[in-house]
Amino acid sequence: MIPKVFTEIIDLGDGRTISLETGKLAKQAHGSVVVQSGKCMLLCTVVSNYEQKDLDFLPLTVDYREKFAAAGRYPGGFFKREARPSDGEVLTMRLVDRVLRPLFPKDYHSETQVMIQLMSHDDDVMPDAMAGLAASAAIQLSDFPFECAISEARVGRVNGEFVINPTRAQLAESDIDMMIGASADSVMMVEGEMDEISEEEMTEAIKFAHEAIKVQCAAQLRLAEAFGKKEVREYPEERSDEDLAKKVYDMAYDKVYAIAKAGSSKHERSAAFSEIKEEIKATFSEEELADFGGLVSKYYRAAEKAAIRDLTLNEGLRLDGRKTDEIRPIWCEVDYLPSVHGSAIFTRGETQALATVTLGTSRDANKIDMPSHEGEENFYLHYNFPPFCTGEARPIRGTSRREVGHGNLAQRALKGMIPADCPYTVRVVSEVLESNGSSSMATVCSGTMALMDAGVQMTKPVSGIAMGLISDGDSGKYAVLSDILGDEDHLGDMDFKVTGTADGITACQMDIKVKGLSYEILVNALNQARNGRLHILEKITDTIATPNADVKEHAPTMVTRRIPNEFIGALIGPGGKVIQEMQKETETTIVINEDPITEEGIVEILGVGKKGIDAVMAKIDSLLFKPEVGKVYEVKVIKMLDFGAVVEYMDAPGNEVLLHVSELAWERTENVSDVVNMGDVFDVKYFGVDSRTRKEKVSRKAILPKPEGFVERPPRENKGRDNRGRDNRRDDRKPRRD
Repeated sequence: MIPKVFTEIIDLGDGRTISLETGKLAKQAHGSVVVQSGKCMLLCTVVSNYEQKDLDFLPLTVDYREKFAAAGRYPGGFFKREARPSDGEVLTMRLVDRVLRPLFPKDYHSETQVMIQLMSHDDDVMPDAMAGLAASAAIQLSDFPFECAISEARVGRVNGEFVINPTRAQLAESDIDMMIGASADSVMMVEGEMDEISEEEMTEAIKFAHEAIKVQCAAQLRLAEAFGKKEVREYPEERSDEDLAKKVYDMAYDKVYAIAKAGSSKHERSAAFSEIKEEIKATFSEEELADFGGLVSKYYRAAEKAAIRDLTLNEGLRLDGRKTDEIRPIWCEVDYLPSVHGSAIFTRGETQALATVTLGTSRDANKIDMPSHEGEENFYLHYNFPPFCTGEARPIRGTSRREVGHGNLAQRALKGMIPADCPYTVRVVSEVLESNGSSSMATVCSGTMALMDAGVQMTKPVSGIAMGLISDGDSGKYAVLSDILGDEDHLGDMDFKVTGTADGITACQMDIKVKGLSYEILVNALNQARNGRLHILEKITDTIATPNADVKEHAPTMVTRRIPNEFIGALIGPGGKVIQEMQKETETTIVINEDPITEEGIVEILGVGKKGIDAVMAKIDSLLFKPEVGKVYEVKVIKMLDFGAVVEYMDAPGNEVLLHVSELAWERTENVSDVVNMGDVFDVKYFGVDSRTRKEKVSRKAILPKPEGFVERPPRENKGRDNRGRDNRRDDRKPRRD
């Protein structure tokens, strides 16, 4: 039976479209859709179990995978099967999850899975820009309780013009790469990197993307209506007790307000809040707590949140006693670790990050091998968030999605300031040692200082700050919070991280939790963030103002040399013998790459100390040595022969030439040893390739004065004889046999 297929088309302008199709594939899923643009096709399926779990959160899993078959490729490695998700796939999962999760009801606790798969790849279409659209469209076709349709779109700016979902080629020329997630009414998520743009330019880019998202949301609703929108499923409502909620609120609010107003450290404050909670619980019997103890905890958290928010809105004070625009105390230190190539500590309040820098060759580049993108990163950053940094003990099971996301944000913040002619592959590792508010921004700051400490010639230093927002929709009051604490992150209406130089924004990440946030508030928040960034930047430059002029003594120096392609084989040697011996003898690392544009070999020489690098450079000079006709060179005798001496050019060891016995001296020389001996050093003149012998010719006698009265013997006449003594005159030749 031929399935009935429903399709909606979204016009992106400039001849590009996105189609939404349902009814053909994966019909047992609770919702499925195929999203296509060009030859790029994503299949998204959504399933949510009907049983509610006994949890206080939504067990939502967003999974995005790219199939190698989609690009006509095999997975790399020994096992020819897709394995764990790449960092690129994880980042796409996070982008979609952050927009979807807030739109499910808070009391919905069914196991829910969103699976997005790249089924067909197109080099001109970046699939991650359509993943959010695919997820929302599939949910609209399901019976899930979900607030409204959303979508995500990438915005770039090429030659001053904004572009929706640019190609990878366009993105390479763009000064903005931002992903925006939004509903038709509200912007909910922003993440991206920029080339030092202003706050106003960033806001304009968000507005532009939001207009395109409105069109995409409308298309989803039309598709759902044509398909037949399902009735929203019923699920057991969470237990509630309004009288109990009021009782707990009355007991907790004033006490929490007083402790919050007093201003204290994280541990002191946590202990005081826990004591209030235990006092409230103590007013109930064991039987009551067994019956509704979970509700008591839930209502206490609500009262605590309300008190802290009211303190900030009413009095402009925060949990640690700061004003809304005040930055916590900062101290910094560079060159802390003696053996690494560069290091720095950045501490802001109760958040601390220790960054290290390692310098390497192109062989150390981070390889990207995805169906949708292959390439290398010569600058990359890894972020580690161990449990002790928050005073917790828990198992470490690989790199978390959060660590991948925060590391990517810091990498995007810094990479634009690494000069294009930096010869090194640069790896930054951030170890978060304490965390109470934006360790990713601490990573940006410590990374900046570590790079400058390592002697990487950053164009400009970069700083970052995490901001928050508390608003009251009824009264219109709001407070923008600079340098937020961990607790303020959870109780606020928006948290956003902004990084940049003194001249503009380089990266951002925003999660907006309140509907209908006005662009006026957004601009005010961004301007307050700029003041905070500049304050932090001043602390950084007070510690290290400019990059060190050179790398550290124990760090490797990189020298790059270009050679013609025809010399690469000689430098490598048979089976790599020459280059391997050279690396061993000079204690250097030598990497050779070919430049397809200039048809040259790029030789990277990495070594600690000048001696080894100089030795490699001398070998390359020797390999490339071409003597000039008529020029005088210093040579050394390295072999004695009956008919001459083999000499080596002193400026190019390894380059040898025969000095014939007839070119040793003006006088007739019977024995070579009468004139020169092994190890003798003298000058010779180069005459190029002899037309008769077809060998290079050098002469010692040519630069010596002729002896007085010396008469040079005239060259012997040929007299019609060839080299073998045969008569070569035509009229004496015998007729040739046929």
